[in-house]
Amino acid sequence: MAVQQIEKLHTVDDYFAMQGEYPRYELLEGELIEMTPSPTSKHQRVSRNLFRLLDAYNETAHLGELLSAPLDVVLSPRTVVQPDIIFITEKRRAQLIGEHITGAPDLVIEILSPATGARDLNQKRKLYARSGVKEYWIVDPEDETIEIQELHGNVFSTLAIFEKGQKLSSPTFEGLAVEVEQVFAK
Repeated sequence: MAVQQIEKLHTVDDYFAMQGEYPRYELLEGELIEMTPSPTSKHQRVSRNLFRLLDAYNETAHLGELLSAPLDVVLSPRTVVQPDIIFITEKRRAQLIGEHITGAPDLVIEILSPATGARDLNQKRKLYARSGVKEYWIVDPEDETIEIQELHGNVFSTLAIFEKGQKLSSPTFEGLAVEVEQVFAK
């Protein structure tokens, strides 16, 4: 009878002991997942545009802290993720923000790419829901859509899918009205 090798489940301590090493990883339920070498220029433009638009709104509304990748978000003793953009409300800021984020942000934004899209839509979406992230945005640069999902219990449900010709709105960013074209502008 062959002995089956059991893969070690890693912890947050294992993850942080690897800091500064390449390739970079995320830790998903104890499994080290290698990050893709780097995002595409299209991905980075979308990320920059969205961050600028949200940051400009946040600067006037004073809602909280908006941060972008790479930044470690510790969701559990066996889960560390690096979402593209995160937002933490002002009242939870001191509780969650240190050298890295510890706990569930109020809003997580993932920009899909061929290498990470399936993981963002499935495994990470479930992890964000279980961890208590209140709002999850899925930005698709190819279809030029932004899907906003809201947490109900421990699962996300889609509030809206925004596309060109529409104004993006969000429960977390109350009063926000951003033209979707601006997010995907070159």
